[in-house]
Amino acid sequence: MMTRGPARGWPAIQRGDDPPFNAGCRMPIEVESCVASHVGDRPEQQDRVGLFVHPRYPDVVLAVLADGMGGLSGGAMAAEQVLLRARQNLESYAPRHETPESLLRSVLSEAHTGIRLTRFTSELEPHSTAVALVLQPQGVWWAHCGDSRAYHFRGGALMSRTRDHSIVGELQHSGVLDEAGARNHPRRSVLLSCLGDQREPRIDIAWTRPLLAGDRFLLCSDGLWAYFSDSELALALHEHAPRTAAEHLLALARERASGAGDNISLAIIKLAGRSTR
Repeated sequence: MMTRGPARGWPAIQRGDDPPFNAGCRMPIEVESCVASHVGDRPEQQDRVGLFVHPRYPDVVLAVLADGMGGLSGGAMAAEQVLLRARQNLESYAPRHETPESLLRSVLSEAHTGIRLTRFTSELEPHSTAVALVLQPQGVWWAHCGDSRAYHFRGGALMSRTRDHSIVGELQHSGVLDEAGARNHPRRSVLLSCLGDQREPRIDIAWTRPLLAGDRFLLCSDGLWAYFSDSELALALHEHAPRTAAEHLLALARERASGAGDNISLAIIKLAGRSTR
């Protein structure tokens, strides 16, 4: 299933007498976006992905992706908690008085608490990874827990990527494994942190600014990135519009999975308007 993201060109003027939130920028940002998912070869889709525009500040957008894990429908319930907390926190977010970091941390922390409460009221063992990205005129901020990833590409090159909270991610970070070795390691799915675990989740936050026209951001679950090198993803997003890139990556991931593919979910955001320098 594939749907267009709701944000394509953000108005710069707010309702009422308040000055526009992005008054410090030369021009409003325009974006092209797409969210997509595929059940893969699993019996149920336990990934969730969404792209939400702030109800009062249309130049604030939150993209969020969760890869649920758990018996029966536990994984789907956990992933739903992440999107629920994302929508709720975005609605109450006041960008003039709060930071994007505080929004992201609240989303993931409250989702963790909600998933833990689900465990107490059912026999399920729900867990979820999560990655969320806030796009504002001043920059982009992202947070993650687990091995769902955020990528930033510029000019067809990788600028930054989240660090997986997994055994293999740590081995790769320390230089023991290269990218190819990490993708083929037998313990690549063993996580060191996730939402809903007994331990407090590890939440890493990073950002980039200023934004440049042509910057591209990708959020995706391991059902996608497991089949691609960083350079392949960079090329696909550089050569294609978000929707076409999503279709291309989904089709190629399904081909490479050879009938044993995981759930796939992704969100692509391309800055199509003026730079914010």
